[in-house]
Amino acid sequence: MATEACIEVRDLSIEYRTPAGWQRAVDRVSLEVRRGEVLGLVGESGSGKSTLAYQLLGYRPPNARCAGGSVLFGGVDVAALPVEALQKLRGNRISFVPQNPTTALNPAMTVADQIAEVLREHRKLDAEAIQVRIGELIGQVGLSEVPDVGGRYPHRLSGGQQQRIAIAMALACEPELIVLDEPTTGLDVTVQQQIVELLKTLRTTHGVSMVYVTHDLPLLSQIADRLAVLYRGALVEIGAAEQVFSRPRHDYTKALIAAVPLFRAAPERPVRRAPSETGLLSVSAVRIAYGGRRGLFGIGRAAGTEVVHGVDFSIGRDETVALIGESGSGKSTIARAICGLAPPGAGAIRYLDKVLAPRLEARPSSQRREIQYIFQNPDASLNPRMRVGEILSRPRDVFFGERSASVAARVDKALDDVRLPAEYAERFPHELSGGERQRVAIARALIAEPSLLLCDEVLSALDVSVQARVLELLRDLRARTGVSMLFISHDLGVVRSLADRVVVLFNGDLVEAGDTEEVFQRPRHPYTQRLLAAALVAHAPAAPVTEPHPMQTSA
Repeated sequence: MATEACIEVRDLSIEYRTPAGWQRAVDRVSLEVRRGEVLGLVGESGSGKSTLAYQLLGYRPPNARCAGGSVLFGGVDVAALPVEALQKLRGNRISFVPQNPTTALNPAMTVADQIAEVLREHRKLDAEAIQVRIGELIGQVGLSEVPDVGGRYPHRLSGGQQQRIAIAMALACEPELIVLDEPTTGLDVTVQQQIVELLKTLRTTHGVSMVYVTHDLPLLSQIADRLAVLYRGALVEIGAAEQVFSRPRHDYTKALIAAVPLFRAAPERPVRRAPSETGLLSVSAVRIAYGGRRGLFGIGRAAGTEVVHGVDFSIGRDETVALIGESGSGKSTIARAICGLAPPGAGAIRYLDKVLAPRLEARPSSQRREIQYIFQNPDASLNPRMRVGEILSRPRDVFFGERSASVAARVDKALDDVRLPAEYAERFPHELSGGERQRVAIARALIAEPSLLLCDEVLSALDVSVQARVLELLRDLRARTGVSMLFISHDLGVVRSLADRVVVLFNGDLVEAGDTEEVFQRPRHPYTQRLLAAALVAHAPAAPVTEPHPMQTSA
């Protein structure tokens, strides 16, 4: 690896304007990224990781200001460049992979057109060369087997597939530096490994430098050369990845590493009652298709593309069932059908032995309250015009008739449960980090006192210390209330620590189901075997932290 710096941050401070005045998010941070190096940037939600990453591209939102310092790329201060110069730089010499592709991709353009736009802007290629390059990029990110993926609009792709398209766009012009903000959040472990190998190859063959912002410490142990740890906006530790993982110096770094959910069996689970006494929800022969269109004058309906093929499973009272599989396998689609957002084309979904109406608006208020959905993408599920306190008080108003004055204590408790301070009730969603927004979404679902939680990648945007807190919250909620959960996750370490049973999906088919330990220790289907083999690699701990430390309890 070359020792020459690709980009250098010098004494950088960034502040955000809030109702309480200017708040510092990045506090006098200095670091460099060398050519051909992968620098991992880690820290809890709100520690300033994404803010720092955005400064490498010269981006600050209207409510932010640079309170000092510089960002040098090729000897030029990116923080001081005019917009025209930044536009020539971004997507060309420095590219970015966002945390949330749903809001980053243009919903009115096919994904091929969006990749082509980057190539036309920076490479001036002709139409034929652009199509060849698009094909190469789609193959590199593992989407070549998806039918007509380039001709699809973003809403017709799963969250993981959208993320891979965002990565393809970032790779399009073979940049010198790639800034990746949680790039594998929505990907299953097999695709994670594919993306990690792709990034390693780019570094080896092209000398690409990378800043990798993530909560996934086991993944960083595979790819990062050095780690930089942020805590409350300050750089508290930086060093070679092996040294930071094996001999962390700062108490916060020790707490962060100790909180990683390793790939191991869960503690002793509660004894489940007989199925006849515990039935809560059943999914029977459910088929779901996307893309169908109504006929002339609304008569009839043309068949769409079927993405779920006759799936059967059940969830008992006081039971957590995990739904696992690769991106696009139908996991989120099934959850959306259960909550009434994706009506099945065939089959039935029963709740407490009653067939659920296919559409949410046809269901009674009691069912809407008892079945709560925590979405993978909080940016699209939180009302940007409402303060956090209003968002959390609304379920109490709608379902219980409680008004804001009487629900204030419940809002404070809900925020505390997800490790957010009470003053966050006065903030808008855009004033929070991605992980903080996800914690608000979790609190909103819990405040409705549900019987069934549909958890769609609810931990993917959270750092491992907050993951541990939220997992403990979910376990405690189950112990106190008997709430059941459908838990969708790509993190099989978390699945193994939480779920009673596992259902495995592959290309819309249910290929395996059973008790968690039975599936994890003796998988039968080849896909399950491949998935677990990849998870063993992904969750191999870099090094244990054996001695206790003062911050572990609070983390």
